[in-house]
Amino acid sequence: MVDDSGLRADTLVATVRGVLPSLTPAAQTVARLILEDPATVARSTITELSAASGTSEATIVRTARLLGFAGYPQLRLALAAAAAQPDRLVPGDLAPDDPLSEVIQKVARAESEAINDTVAQLTSERLGLVVDAIVGARRIDAFGVGASGLVAEDVAQKLLRIGLSSHAFQDAHLALTSAVLLREGDVAIGISTSGETPDVIEPLSRAKEAGATTVAITNNPRSTIAELAEHVLISAGRETEFRPGALASRISQLLVVDCVFVGVAQRTFDSSQEALASTRRAVKEFTRRTSPARRQP
Repeated sequence: MVDDSGLRADTLVATVRGVLPSLTPAAQTVARLILEDPATVARSTITELSAASGTSEATIVRTARLLGFAGYPQLRLALAAAAAQPDRLVPGDLAPDDPLSEVIQKVARAESEAINDTVAQLTSERLGLVVDAIVGARRIDAFGVGASGLVAEDVAQKLLRIGLSSHAFQDAHLALTSAVLLREGDVAIGISTSGETPDVIEPLSRAKEAGATTVAITNNPRSTIAELAEHVLISAGRETEFRPGALASRISQLLVVDCVFVGVAQRTFDSSQEALASTRRAVKEFTRRTSPARRQP
C-alpha cells in the first residue's frame, strides 16, 4: 500500500526508525511511540496522542510532515495498514536468557525483515543512476567506519574484480587524502547507518568539492550524508543491545552493494567477464603453486 505521500505502509516503521536520530527531541518522543506501539497510535486521535506523548498537537502534525505525510490523519492510515502486519512491526529483541534455537529465529527474522524493507525502498531509478555513474568513472572510492567499513571494503573488492579502479578507506586521514585527489567523473561512496559519521561525512564532502559524483548508502534519508550526496540508496535494519551497529544494518547495506555490483557488471558484461576470468585464473595458479602438496620435496 502507498498513501498520498508516496511512503509505503509496509516500510513505514523502518523509515521512522531510520530518521529518528535526525528529529527534534519532541518529534523523537512521538516517533518512539510509533515504534513501540504503532497499532495504538493508529487508533489514537491527535488529542489522545498528545496526552500520551506529552507533546503538543502542533508537534504531532510537524512530526507527521517530517515523516512525509500531509498530516496526522494520513499518518494514522499508514500506521493502520502497517499494524495489519504485526510480525513485521515487532521483530523481537534478543534477551540474555534466550535459548540458541530462539536466537537463530530472531536473528534470521530481523535480517530477513531488513532485506525486505531495503528492497521496498530501493528503486530501479535510483539504482540505475548510481550504476551509470560507476560505469563511467575513472576511479571509485568507498568510505566507511566499523561495520560500514567492512561494507566499503566489500564494494571496492567487488568492483576491483571486474576491472574497475576502486579503493576502500576506513581511516579518516587516508580517506581525506584520496578524496581531495578525486575529480569530475570519479565516484565517492559514503556508507553510514546513521548518516552522521564524521569520518565518512568529511571525505565525502571533500570529494564533492573536488567534482566527484557522491553516493550515500544509509538508513537515514534525512541525515547529513544523505543531504550531502547526489544519489542516496536507503538501507534498513533494526539494531538492539545484542546487535550493536552490525548485523541487520550490515546485511541490508550488503544487499544494496550487491545490487549495484550486478548492475555495473551487466552494463560492462564483456569486460567484466574477461576481468573475472583473469583474476580467477591468477588466484588459481597461485594457489596451485603454493599448495602444501606442491611444496613437498
